Amino acid sequence: MHSLTKYINGHGDAMGGSVAGSRELIQRIKAEAMVDVGGVISPFNAWLIMRGSVTLPLRIRRHVETAAEVARFLDADPRVAYVYYPGLASHPQHADTARLLPHGAGAMMAFAVDGDPDAQNRFVAALRLITSAVSLGHDESLIVHVGTSGARVAAYPEPFRRLGHLRFSVGLEDASDLIADLRQALDATFGPL
Repeated sequence: MHSLTKYINGHGDAMGGSVAGSRELIQRIKAEAMVDVGGVISPFNAWLIMRGSVTLPLRIRRHVETAAEVARFLDADPRVAYVYYPGLASHPQHADTARLLPHGAGAMMAFAVDGDPDAQNRFVAALRLITSAVSLGHDESLIVHVGTSGARVAAYPEPFRRLGHLRFSVGLEDASDLIADLRQALDATFGPL
């Protein structure tokens, strides 16, 4: 199953999904699931997704390069409690990531500033370029604060359970612009270094 809404479309302006698999699986989906949920997106959404897919390789390259640079910045700032990004040497699955994803570790990361949920929210509110939103895989950078309560929290790593996390989807903006925005939000939340 693939979300066509995210990176494949790339512009946050169409919804769609796809399923790929064995002939047996697809026949079962056609016979069962399509009856209940439908199997066709609107022609306009399909056109938007096809339009966006043409630039997918170029966009992904930019997303990945920028995310790696931003992750290194966050990892080096003492006001950041942790950064979970498999492209960083500090990540527990970094060796596997480097072997399996030789062109980069993607554009998604989780981190937290060194403070309580109020500090996480003040940090997000201070961002000017990065948008607070729950969607991911967009052409613009999006961030959302995920707290420390809810059914899924028990499965999170310990720092996520203690501090919550900021789920960050790095967009196509220039890395220096994103870093400047993160730095000014850290300064606004904690004071300059």
